[in-house]
Amino acid sequence: MGTTKNSPLSSLPERLAISDEDIYKAMKEISGYLDITTGDFKELYQHSYHHAIERLSHSICARDIMSRNVVSVTETTPLLEVANRMADASISGVPVMDDNKKVVGIVSEQDFLKGLNNGCKSFMAVVARCLQGLGGVDFSISMGMAGDIMTRPPVTIKENTPLVEITEIMSKNKINRLPVLDQEEKVVVGIVSRDDLVRAQLL
Repeated sequence: MGTTKNSPLSSLPERLAISDEDIYKAMKEISGYLDITTGDFKELYQHSYHHAIERLSHSICARDIMSRNVVSVTETTPLLEVANRMADASISGVPVMDDNKKVVGIVSEQDFLKGLNNGCKSFMAVVARCLQGLGGVDFSISMGMAGDIMTRPPVTIKENTPLVEITEIMSKNKINRLPVLDQEEKVVVGIVSRDDLVRAQLL
């Protein structure tokens, strides 16, 4: 059996792949005779690794990887304060809560960019425009509040949502973070970001 183009290992980072030398060294450490080729061993390893990743992606839930220290704002929080909170916490978005602590929206970097009404799709595009003296940036947004630019309704997950589903939700909605609600979907208990997903995949 050889390694096929569409085998599980074909999508793995190169640093995670095993070499023939790795296999030979491992085989020497096993007593007795092994009637198996390096190709067979690689194929077995590939499928084993694939199934292990599948198992972990279904067994790890939001509660296992989420950040419990949630930075949030209200609809009436001034946008300057929202921006400062995001900058201080080095995050790209915050949930917006109502008076009952229920999530009613999300403010992200993209929401700020849209609020500037300049047609720019990234922060660096705004910087480049300003450095070129092109103007066209509506800084009146500084007088607004979170409720003025937030995205609603918010996309949320529950604390028992599996890793594989979280990944699909982020990809489908093109978002970088998800507020995590308790099982009754009443209280925010954490937040999951793409960085949390990356760390989970490397556990």
